[in-house]
Amino acid sequence: MQDVAVVGFAQAPNVRRTSGTTNGVEMLVPIFAEVFAQTGLSKKDIGFWCSGSSDYLAGRAFSFISAVDAIGAFPPIHESHVEMDAAWALYEAWLKIRTGEVDTALVYGFGKSSAGQLRRVLAMQLDPYTVAPLWPDSVSIAALQARLGLESGLWSEKDLAEVAARSRGLDPAGLLDTPYVADPLRAHDIAPITDGAAVIILSSAARAKEFAERPAVIRGIEHRVDTPVLGARDLTRAPSAEAAAKAMGAGVGGVVKGVEGVEVAELHAPFSHQELILRDALGLGERVRVNPSGGPLAGNPMFAAGLARIGEAAKQIFTGSANRVLAHATSGPALQQNLVAVMEGLD
Repeated sequence: MQDVAVVGFAQAPNVRRTSGTTNGVEMLVPIFAEVFAQTGLSKKDIGFWCSGSSDYLAGRAFSFISAVDAIGAFPPIHESHVEMDAAWALYEAWLKIRTGEVDTALVYGFGKSSAGQLRRVLAMQLDPYTVAPLWPDSVSIAALQARLGLESGLWSEKDLAEVAARSRGLDPAGLLDTPYVADPLRAHDIAPITDGAAVIILSSAARAKEFAERPAVIRGIEHRVDTPVLGARDLTRAPSAEAAAKAMGAGVGGVVKGVEGVEVAELHAPFSHQELILRDALGLGERVRVNPSGGPLAGNPMFAAGLARIGEAAKQIFTGSANRVLAHATSGPALQQNLVAVMEGLD
């Protein structure tokens, strides 16, 4: 099975609100053009297209079909979709290339989070019989998780403020004087509502040097899921993230051993305390630079932010800032499902 590399990445500006439609076309067309310019590829050169989005967020059925307008009607394409963050669409595309069905793929995700009431929309992913009817929103569930960690002595409010200050480029002094949004979370602890999109081009490692000077080869990628029953797991841990990292430990083709030697990690942590949980679950030491891009606390476009973590990590390799990086994506409440990937530079 052939290795796969990230050869191009682009994302739309992370903004609080856009005037465009919920199918993402207005955000996607410019970034498709950007990755094609980066790689020298065109629509007709892509063997497989895969996207990630949510009909619930878009407020329309089959919104991903409308998004195909950004690709165009011709030439005919092989296309697929996941109803979740596009990091999982990348996993599907990675498999397509690994098995030799295609040697190039384009993955994209989009979300207009400003449409409707985001916190209420996300409640629809909860258990439909016992939890969703109570309408516990995503921020309140994360606040319960943060409170459990505080009561257990795993972190302090100061620790959360330091994560937020680094991610947002703020002065930590005075952050603890701001009011709570959902005790113990303050506004700086919560990812902003963000409209945005991201796109990545993958290719077989054998062809990657045709499209990028320094491709980022995916040496390992795995995803695992925990129970959706919030009371049936320890919310101060991320067992599925830990399990994904361990499953990836042998690497692809025996080349890479887990997360050892990682220099940079892009973590999809929409709340400040979740970065602390993930650092522990993934065994990331103090020397690892976490979220140099700012991460989700600087911009969190739903269904694109996880894919963007992979792209931002790959950028560290493209630019020569790092040779071995980790990317993480999450889906579901309180870090329920997690995907972990490790990439290395191909010189």
